[in-house]
Amino acid sequence: QLQLVESGGGLVQPGGSLRLSCAASGFTLDDYAIGWFRQAPGKEREGVSCIRSSGRISDYGDSLKGRFTISRDNAKNTVYLEMNNLKPEDTGVYYCAAGGSCIPFRPIYYDYWGQGTQVTVSS
Repeated sequence: QLQLVESGGGLVQPGGSLRLSCAASGFTLDDYAIGWFRQAPGKEREGVSCIRSSGRISDYGDSLKGRFTISRDNAKNTVYLEMNNLKPEDTGVYYCAAGGSCIPFRPIYYDYWGQGTQVTVSS
């Protein structure tokens, strides 16, 4: 059974950091493009960052560049999202998903999803 499980979310103060994990079972992560998406209350799900099976990375959103970093540990079959200098507008549910490509980077093109992990940035 193909499964993705996110973890690492929580409550953090502005300026703080979190590292999210996306662990896969039933398939090998580096056979897919793995994307991180997020969804804030009342908003559409948006792409954050994506890593291809080749290891090439695509980041999305000028406000995220330099703060969020995606990486992959093939031995652990896990993809990470390191988030630094977090801001209140980063609050939302973060999802990882597996698909065929990072382009186009839209949720509809991703086949397998985790259940999401809540990130709340607040003082």
